[in-house]
Amino acid sequence: MSSLLLTGIGELVTNDPERDGPLGLLAAAAVVVEGERVAWVGPAAEAPAADTAVDAGGRAVLPGFVDSHSHLVFAGDRAAEFAARMAGEAYTAGGIRSTVAATRAASDEELTAHVGRLVAEMQRQGTTTVEIKSGYGLTVHDEARSLAVARQFTDETTFLGAHVVPAGSDPGEYVDLVTGPMLAAAAPYARWVDAFCETGAFDEDQARAVLLAGEAAGLRGRLHANQLGPGPGVRLACELGLVAVDHCTYLTDDDVTALRDAGTVATLLPGVEFSTRQPYPDARRLIDAGVTVALASDCNPGSCFTSSMPFCIALAVREMGMTPQEAVWAATAGGAAALDRDDVGRVTVGARADLTLLDAPTHVHLAYRPGVPLVAGVWSAGRALLGR
Repeated sequence: MSSLLLTGIGELVTNDPERDGPLGLLAAAAVVVEGERVAWVGPAAEAPAADTAVDAGGRAVLPGFVDSHSHLVFAGDRAAEFAARMAGEAYTAGGIRSTVAATRAASDEELTAHVGRLVAEMQRQGTTTVEIKSGYGLTVHDEARSLAVARQFTDETTFLGAHVVPAGSDPGEYVDLVTGPMLAAAAPYARWVDAFCETGAFDEDQARAVLLAGEAAGLRGRLHANQLGPGPGVRLACELGLVAVDHCTYLTDDDVTALRDAGTVATLLPGVEFSTRQPYPDARRLIDAGVTVALASDCNPGSCFTSSMPFCIALAVREMGMTPQEAVWAATAGGAAALDRDDVGRVTVGARADLTLLDAPTHVHLAYRPGVPLVAGVWSAGRALLGR
């Protein structure tokens, strides 16, 4: 088993709760990787020898970003829809159906190549763990093949047959399809089940039926909720004890209390609000109330076509009341919590060796220098994806 010494780290973000501060920062640090795992973390002056060494030159290193919400399996382009929104048209979920038509028409090879390009784009920006949803097939065959494509790139795959009701379908009959034959075909390729609980998509009872059917099939639950307006979705997620509920843009005091008491992660997706001109979620309110917050890209062709976690960090700091430390934690350890993972999102002994090297002296530059390509090196499970 080969080993790697990454030394000369000016600032190391460990997210180790046993170290001081939310990020467990270490100065003048080093990390030793053996195989796919972190084997040693500590002062560079005390680092053991390894087979190969890389000098970070005083730059910052942090865990690879954990993007816990994305929709990468799709075909087609909705740039015209974005331009229309920027010209004043309101955002609705209706555009999803145009992507469904294009996705159904695409071959498996075309979908696989497209997902591969987007995953590589994410990796170049420091993302080493990504969740990928289905939801643009909406037939038994197309949902199953979407998940089979996604599974080639990640184990964090989510069945989202309950994205919208296909045009011309009866909502009740479609929910029966989602919870019956579609779930049976999709479950072998999925870890999670999800639903879009929102006006224009699925109501509380329909979302509950989908989530409970998925749980009975062995899938963990998560939920899109409270994106377009106030609603029952967040409290449903808490009632069912889901690991995470995503969007959380419109929250009542009772919603915030329910999130805190249930321990459900609130995954915030600021790229969506940037792209739709909706109000940003109030992360400060959630954090101050004791709710665990994650950040994710929600990379999708309609409401948010960004794959950049650094961009989402910058938005969270500028627009959502988060400190740079809180935003980086939410994009790493917070994302891991949203996926119920303890092996990623941190740099501690035994964790997967997912590391991102910044061409900057501190993590603060991710928000301080928005839009600048700061990622200079990426290792995933000890393997160099970018830089050396």
